[in-house]
This record gives sequence, structure tokens and C-alpha cells, in this order.
Amino acid sequence: MRLDKYLKVTRLIKRRTIANEACDAEKVLVNGKGASYDVKVGDIIEINIGTRPLKVKVLNVTEHATKETAADNYTVID
Repeated sequence: MRLDKYLKVTRLIKRRTIANEACDAEKVLVNGKGASYDVKVGDIIEINIGTRPLKVKVLNVTEHATKETAADNYTVID
């Protein structure tokens, strides 16, 4: 699944257009690399938007997620 779509489905970033712009500006890194990327289970995503950076590990990749199940697709890493 494309990185911008994964960020939107998991609700890490609210809108896909914002996720796409953040990816283009290299504010989102996957395994330390920028640019567009296909997300796989086990990848580490770093989001550097806002005041506090966020680092998550991908646990699951699904096409659709409800509000309640979106957070089950990743775990936050300190």
C-alpha cells in the first residue's frame, strides 16, 4: 500500500492530500528513507509534522479501517 494511503487509513494523518504533501517534503520517512514508498509489515515510519515527532512500527496493512481499529495497524515507538 502506498505510504500516503496508509497514513490516511490508519489516521496518523487526517487527509490523504496532506499525507502526500508531507511525503513529498520528506517530513515522513520509512526506515530512514524519504520519497514515496510501499508500506510493508515491520517498517518503521517517522512523521516529523508539528511540534512532536512520531515514530511508529507497522503491524498490519489493511485497505480499510474503522475509527476503532485504525490504531491496531501500528504501535508507537519512543
